[in-house]
Amino acid sequence: MADLPHRPLALRTADSPLPGLAARGRQAVLAPLGRTVAALSRLVSRHPAGWRWVARRHHPVLDGLAAANAQSVCVRAARQVPAYRAFLRARPAGARHRLADFPETDKLGYVVAHDAADRCWGGRLPTRGVVVDESAGSSGRPFNWPRGDRELRAVHRDIVGYTKLVFPMRRPFVINAYSMGAWATGTTTGAAMARISVVKNTGPDLGKIIDTLREFGPDFDYLVTAYPPFLKHLRDRLDAEEFPWSRYRIFASCGGEGMTEALRDYLEQRFALVRSAYGASDLTIGIGAETRFTVWLRRRLQNDRALRAELLGADEQRLPMVFQYNPFATYLETNEHRELVCTVTTEVLQPRLRYNIGDEALLVPYQRIVELAHLDPVRRAEFRTAVSAERMTLPVLLLFGRRDSTVSYLGANLYPQDVEYGLYTGNPYAAEINRFCLTLVEDAALETRPVIHIELRRALTAAQREALAIACRTGVRRHLTSVSRDFAQSLVEDPTAGDLRVELHEPGSGPFAGEQKIKNVYLVR
Repeated sequence: MADLPHRPLALRTADSPLPGLAARGRQAVLAPLGRTVAALSRLVSRHPAGWRWVARRHHPVLDGLAAANAQSVCVRAARQVPAYRAFLRARPAGARHRLADFPETDKLGYVVAHDAADRCWGGRLPTRGVVVDESAGSSGRPFNWPRGDRELRAVHRDIVGYTKLVFPMRRPFVINAYSMGAWATGTTTGAAMARISVVKNTGPDLGKIIDTLREFGPDFDYLVTAYPPFLKHLRDRLDAEEFPWSRYRIFASCGGEGMTEALRDYLEQRFALVRSAYGASDLTIGIGAETRFTVWLRRRLQNDRALRAELLGADEQRLPMVFQYNPFATYLETNEHRELVCTVTTEVLQPRLRYNIGDEALLVPYQRIVELAHLDPVRRAEFRTAVSAERMTLPVLLLFGRRDSTVSYLGANLYPQDVEYGLYTGNPYAAEINRFCLTLVEDAALETRPVIHIELRRALTAAQREALAIACRTGVRRHLTSVSRDFAQSLVEDPTAGDLRVELHEPGSGPFAGEQKIKNVYLVR
């Protein structure tokens, strides 16, 4: 990629030149080493056996090289990516000796502010070999993410390497039940899996999946890729049809939203194994993935108070998803608000540079988990069993989910402002609503559904409450269908996705009990 004519960035030194000189000297040594290790990692990972070798030999000393590599990507982008150059010039030009000295980018301040070509290396969007993914559009505008051939090949290698390691299949047959179309996960997963498996891209169509299982029979080992709630629909439908589960070996891989351990337990009564992965259209679909070790750690965090306090903090009540990730592919940091900041260091068309996706997370070195595991004999024994098969030593990502007031549901982000539009637009009972909040619940049938809690302005009769609930449910469903392509597509593929639930509360009761804050709280975690 040729350099564009440019004015070199003025990187100022600190007041005292010594710290700056030391940092520059350190970076001058570490950056070439980091780039070399990253290049070797990509080279070795081209084959699934090499991918396993890399994943099993990550050492804490490599984290420093991964950081230096991420910083060198930022420095190079400052010279070769017009949008990033303009982005930096528009901000205070302090000394940028460390990765953390480069400002965070995000969708509003960087992606919206600069066109697609300017965000590419050299300011050029290639005219061939590019696939454009489209994100949800739940905020009112879908975003497009061009991906080049090298970027897609890297994603495919990661998916293949992980699948070969985690799902031990003899004659693999992948049934790809993610939504098809412009969404990244479905099409990319299908293309990657075709390298190692027979693939059928059914989309979330229960009938097609069942027909496929029956036609190709139990001689194959199956891997169904889908959103977590759809896997439950599949299990329930197969049970209802008295499907001969015992004759088949069916694994499941899911993503797009979190999954409770209760749902995993329910699914693994039928599926041989259920594992989840983490990604984002803004970045890449393969940031992190679950292993037997991370599932053990998450389940241990449910009941092990001491471990929970060490890793999450004494007051943390939430149970995060737990993944392992490769810092030489996606270098992760967290800021002072515990928001995840990601620098993609593979050969992407549009570099993501300290990009704040809006997810809340914690990062923990693998070695720290090892140390904590060895403090307790039972914990140590369980740990050894958990890591005995896959033996990945990559660092750990503890993910709490979106921090920007959204909930993820069937791959769509639900924003409180969209709920508000649905509650008030054309609603003859809107005057009865005092405030609202949104949450996700998993009911006794292990179905995850959005629940809109509404605080009434006054007491209503039973008939009035019923009319208000119907109007709110209909309005919100209608608005979400109009603004979120992911939600609309989910309704087409699975009508039960429209099961939005409305619960009415008397003033100051339910989730609205207690002292009212100046600003409403729109999400209940």
